[in-house]
Amino acid sequence: MSDKTMTVDEVVSRLDSGMTLGIGGWGSRRKPMALVRALLRSRISDLTIVSYGGPDVGVLAAAGRIRKLVAAFATLDSIPLEPHYRAARERGAFELMEIDEAMFLWGLRAAANRLPFLPVRAGLGSDVMRVNPVLRTVTSPYEDGETFVAVPALRLDAALVHVNRADRQGNGQYLGPDPYFDDLFCEAADAAYVSCERIVDTAELTKEAPPQTLLIRRHTVTGVVEAPGGAHFTSCAPDYTRDEAFQKMYARTPWAEFSARFLDGDEQDYRAAVRTWHEERS
Repeated sequence: MSDKTMTVDEVVSRLDSGMTLGIGGWGSRRKPMALVRALLRSRISDLTIVSYGGPDVGVLAAAGRIRKLVAAFATLDSIPLEPHYRAARERGAFELMEIDEAMFLWGLRAAANRLPFLPVRAGLGSDVMRVNPVLRTVTSPYEDGETFVAVPALRLDAALVHVNRADRQGNGQYLGPDPYFDDLFCEAADAAYVSCERIVDTAELTKEAPPQTLLIRRHTVTGVVEAPGGAHFTSCAPDYTRDEAFQKMYARTPWAEFSARFLDGDEQDYRAAVRTWHEERS
């Protein structure tokens, strides 16, 4: 079996401007932020981002890398609305396709199963259809004759996700309270890149955790990156909680100032800057 280990920069070298990029996690939980920061260090832009949005969407929007966003929300969880996303959206920086969480899920499922769409009741009778005029309805061909929203497949050129553990072949394991939908992001993508807190031998993945924690299977994964702290400042339970103090600072700091202090260097520079910031507070 092949060794799929890569660095964050090797992952980004496989991405291009204009791609449709899916980013796993949920809000400010288990986001692949080390991969997102590496993306910010590149010149890649004009992206269509598909995400249950958090600071991944915020930083990419603030940096002007998003052409279109497909999302159900953009939140920092403890801060309801991602402020840098909001600022970019208010100035019309990108196109937005805002859909219901269930519609988003079925769009991923359709893509994972290589279907053009899947029918869903979610969205009927709501303004989702009004603000997304590209959406269509379908009628059941059976006796019920029910009308459904035809949610289009959210096909991805590439997906970025972060998990607690992975092996070198691409099997990925979550150890926290929720798998979110990282497996579907990988299955919906032509190429999927998994960052993890720690790379372990395959046997270690089920040594102390049940088999159902093996969320991501190697056949859906293109590359694996060992990135301790790679979800910071979002949470990656049980390895670490959200860095609430840092997140609050991020939310209230002008983008240019935040970027200059924390994002001008590589990942090691980022971690050093975060440590210095915490030391200054103490």
